[in-house]
This record gives sequence, structure tokens and C-alpha cells, in this order.
Amino acid sequence: MRAGAALLAAALTVTVQGVRNGDGQVVLAVCEEAAYPAGRCAFRITAPAAEGAVRIAVPDVPPGTYALRAYHDENGNGRMDRNLLGVPREGFGFGNDAPVLLVPPSFRDAAVTVREDGVETALTLRYWISP
Repeated sequence: MRAGAALLAAALTVTVQGVRNGDGQVVLAVCEEAAYPAGRCAFRITAPAAEGAVRIAVPDVPPGTYALRAYHDENGNGRMDRNLLGVPREGFGFGNDAPVLLVPPSFRDAAVTVREDGVETALTLRYWISP
């Protein structure tokens, strides 16, 4: 973190919609562009899952542009479970509800801009495999 960044930090609030059930937790990652492809994001926040929507506040985010990625860790094992073909077994989503084809969306498509006064946004989880 650069000098003085804490003084400029803002709050990012994300409402994760479409949560299938109250099992496990919802994991939200807030990623700088260089870290986004590898998923090594600067901020990783978890919140108890609740059917419908979960509101997650990420404090002290320096103003800038960040991609958002989230998943519903239904079994609480700390990782996104996939089947043998690599298809996610748990719900997942990206900022701006960026579409997912065979790979995650681009940084630009999943990014939001955090201003000095903070920002509120939402994303929707997708479940490709039924429970």
C-alpha cells in the first residue's frame, strides 16, 4: 500500500444476489488488474450465506478500479468446488454481472471504480449445476 493510502481509503459495498440457500458462506474477492487473472486479489471477504442476497462491506479500499469475483462456498471448504470437467459446482459471479463463457470475463468487464466517497454495487451468482 502506498504512503497515505489509508487516509484515502473508502468503503466498497457489494450486494451478492441470487444466493441459492443459507449453507456455508459467500466469498467476495476485490482484485487489482495485475492480480485478477491469477485470482490473487488484494481483498477477500467472507460473509455467512443467506438465501436471496448477502450484503458485504469491504472497508479501507483505496480509490481505484477493481474487478469483483464472488462464489457461494456452500460446503465451507474455502474453495470453489468443480466437477471432473472443471465446471463449477457452486454459484459464482463477477462484477457488472459480466458474462462467462468458457473462461472468466475480462478485468474491464468485471470492474467497478471505487471513488473516495465509496461505491455500492451488486452482482448475481450463477449456478451451473443443481444441488
